Amino acid sequence: MTGQSRKWMVLVATIWIQAFTGTNFDFSDYSSSLKSLLNISQIKLNYLATANDMGKVFGWSSGLALSRLPLSVVIFIASAMGLLGYGLQWLAINNFIALPYYLFFLLSLLSGCSICWFNTVCFVLCIRNFPVNRPLALSLTVSFNGVSAALYTLAANSIDPSSDSLYLLLNALVPLLTSLAALIPILLQPPLDSLSRSADAARRNSVIFLILNFLAIFTGIYLLLFASSTSDEATSRLYFGGAIFLLISPLCIPGTIYARDWFHNAINSSFQMEGSGFLLVHVDDLELHKELLTSTLNLSNGEDHGLLGENGSVHGSQRAKASGMGCDKVLAQDQLAILGEEHTAAEVVRRVDFWLYYIAYFCGGTIGLVYSNNLGQIAQSLGLSSSISTLVTLYSSFSFFGRLLSAVPDYIRNKFYFARTGWLAIGLFPTPVAFILLAVSDSAAALKVSTALIGLSSGFIFAAAVAVTSELFGPNSVSVNHNILITNIPIGSLLYGFLAAAIYDANAYSVTGDFMGDTLVCMGRKCYFWTFVWWGAMSVLGLASSVLLFLRTKHAYDHFERHRSRIWAQSLVS
Repeated sequence: MTGQSRKWMVLVATIWIQAFTGTNFDFSDYSSSLKSLLNISQIKLNYLATANDMGKVFGWSSGLALSRLPLSVVIFIASAMGLLGYGLQWLAINNFIALPYYLFFLLSLLSGCSICWFNTVCFVLCIRNFPVNRPLALSLTVSFNGVSAALYTLAANSIDPSSDSLYLLLNALVPLLTSLAALIPILLQPPLDSLSRSADAARRNSVIFLILNFLAIFTGIYLLLFASSTSDEATSRLYFGGAIFLLISPLCIPGTIYARDWFHNAINSSFQMEGSGFLLVHVDDLELHKELLTSTLNLSNGEDHGLLGENGSVHGSQRAKASGMGCDKVLAQDQLAILGEEHTAAEVVRRVDFWLYYIAYFCGGTIGLVYSNNLGQIAQSLGLSSSISTLVTLYSSFSFFGRLLSAVPDYIRNKFYFARTGWLAIGLFPTPVAFILLAVSDSAAALKVSTALIGLSSGFIFAAAVAVTSELFGPNSVSVNHNILITNIPIGSLLYGFLAAAIYDANAYSVTGDFMGDTLVCMGRKCYFWTFVWWGAMSVLGLASSVLLFLRTKHAYDHFERHRSRIWAQSLVS
C-alpha cells in the first residue's frame, strides 16, 4: 500500500510541474512590451516566438541527460535554463541591463528548451510509475500544461496587474519553486517491484483516474471563471489561493485508494472500464495486441485470405475487387495492415499515412499555437488591448479542456467505438470554423468565441497525438517517431508567424514608443484579415488530410476492434 500511495504522490507532483512549466503560452501577455523595448518589427517579434518553439528541436538532449543523470538533477537543470532565459529578459525589459536582439533570441531558445526538459521528466515519471495505465497518466498530466497561462495570469493579477514584464519574472521563478515542491515525491518514488501490473490493478486505477479527470474539469472551469476577472489585487490573491488548493487537493488520493473497492462497484461498472484504453492502457489489451499481431502475420503468410489479401492488407479480397477504381487505389496504396506494428524512423518517413498525419498536425495544432503567440497583437489591432489577459485565459482554459477530451474515447469505447484517427479529424474541425468567423467579423464576441474554439481544437490535437503515433507506428518507437512528427511545430511557427508578421508590417505605421524610439503598430481589421483567410485555408487542408488519414486507417482500427470484442466475449464465456 505504501508503494501505491507514493506513486499517486508522484502523479500529483507531475501535475504541478506540468501546470507551472507551460511558460511559452503567456508570450502574448508581454510581447507588446518586448516589441516596444527592442524597437523591432512584427517579423522580428515573430522570430522570438519561434525561438520558444524551436526548443523542441533540442528536446533529444533531455533524453541524453536522463540516461546519465538522476531525475532530480535533470529537473533542476531545466529550472536553471528557465531561470537564466526568462530572468535575463526580465532584467533587460526593466532596464537593469542592456541586451542586443540576438541575445533575446538565444535566451528565448534556452527558455523553450527548458520546457522540453520538464516535459521529458514528466513523461518518464508517468511511464515509470504507471506501467499499465500510461496513456491515462500521460493524458491527465499533459492536460495541466494547458492551464499554465491562466495560472500565470491569476498570479500576475494578484501581484501587479499593470506590469506586463511581471510574467517574465514569474516564468523564471515559479518553475524553480515548483521543482523544489515536487522534489520529495520524486526522491521517494516507489521501487519498480512494488508496482502492480495486473489487469485488476489497471481497472482499479482507472477509477481513480476518472475521479482525477472530474477534479481537473472543475479546476479548468474555476480558472476560466476567475483567472481573467478584473478584480482588485486582494480578490485576485484569494482566487489564486483557490487555484493552488485545487492543485494540491489530489494529495487526498492515498485515502481514495482505501475506498477504491466502493468506487469500483458504484462507478466503474457503470462506465464498463474493463475495456478502457484503446492501446497501451490495459494489460489485457497489450496481450490482445500481441495475439492480433501474430495472427495477422500468420494470415499474411496465407493461412486465411478472407481477412488479408495477397498483399498482406486487411480486407484484401474486398479491395482487390475495387482495385480498378481510382479512389480505392489512392486509399489502398501503402496502407497500414495492423495497428501497433513497429516502424523505424526510416520506415515512418516513407509512409503516406505519416505525411497525411504530419500535414494534419502542421495545419491543425501548430497553427493554433501560432495563433496564441499572436493574440497580443491581434487584440491590440482590434482596440481590445485590455482584453489580452482574458483572451490568453480563454485559449489556455479551452486548450486544457481539449486535452482532457482526448481521453474520452478511452472511457466510452465499449459504448461507442470510433477509430482514433476519426476523433483526430473531429478535433480539427473547430479550427477552420474559428478562422472563418474571425475573417467575417471583427467583434469582440467573435474573437473570444474563435479563441476558445482554436484552444479546444489545438489542445485536443496535442494530447491525442502521442496515442495516435503509438497506434499507427508502434508503441516502442513512439519517442523517436513522435519527435519526428513535432518538428512541424518550429517550422509552422516560423512560416505561419512570418506570414502574419509580413501582413501586419505592410499595414503598420510608426508611433512613439513607451520605452525608446518609435515602433510599428497596426490598427484595424486589415492587420490580420488576410492572415485569418490564409490560416483558415491551411486548416481546411489539415482537416482534409485528417479525413483521408481516417479513411486509410479505418480498416486497421475496425480489424483490431472486431478481434478485441471477440476475444473479450470468449474470455467472459470461459
